[in-house]
Amino acid sequence: MDSDVLAAMARWPDVPDAHGWLSLDARGRWRLHPAGDALAGGPGVSISNPGILAFIARNYGHDGQGRWFFQNGPQRVFVRLDAAPLILRQADAAGALATHAGHAVSRVDRWALDAAGRLYAATEHGPAMVEDRHLPDVLERMKLASGQPLLDAAPGWLADPGRAPDATPAIPVIYPPVSLAPAPLAPLRGPAGKALGFVDRPEPVSSGNA
Repeated sequence: MDSDVLAAMARWPDVPDAHGWLSLDARGRWRLHPAGDALAGGPGVSISNPGILAFIARNYGHDGQGRWFFQNGPQRVFVRLDAAPLILRQADAAGALATHAGHAVSRVDRWALDAAGRLYAATEHGPAMVEDRHLPDVLERMKLASGQPLLDAAPGWLADPGRAPDATPAIPVIYPPVSLAPAPLAPLRGPAGKALGFVDRPEPVSSGNA
């Protein structure tokens, strides 16, 4: 499979920007799309080679429009995001968080919970989503500013964020394994990309709009 991945990467279009060839799934797994069908919803194939994964992680960034890409030499390979640009995992038994690329998180400026129960975070590295396997423990470790566990005094909307009234205020919470500084937690209104400032499906710029 690794040789197939390398061969497919070699077939990427020799143009300044490439679209539809790479995606990041909701569990932080990179997927290659040899048919260039990422924007059409193609599942792609998982990339498992440690060297390739490390290369992508070192060269993963974003532009001023919130489009995330893999910088492959002079070429930007834009990424379809199935959840968020970064996927957060607990890095140790104490609950410290790190991105799927291995960067430790030391600051969260805001938290947002969407109607499907997915928890997003604005970190110093960029917009992120907590991987589903780690979500229950992350919520369990969260505390109110008073020090009381969040789940012991959870606001009513927490069980069903999609039904929270539009005027629902954010509540300050602390996630001690990352920081003791409170950050607001609120229901997420609308698409995560719009709320947190990222483009989940970067489209090629047509010549008429260039």
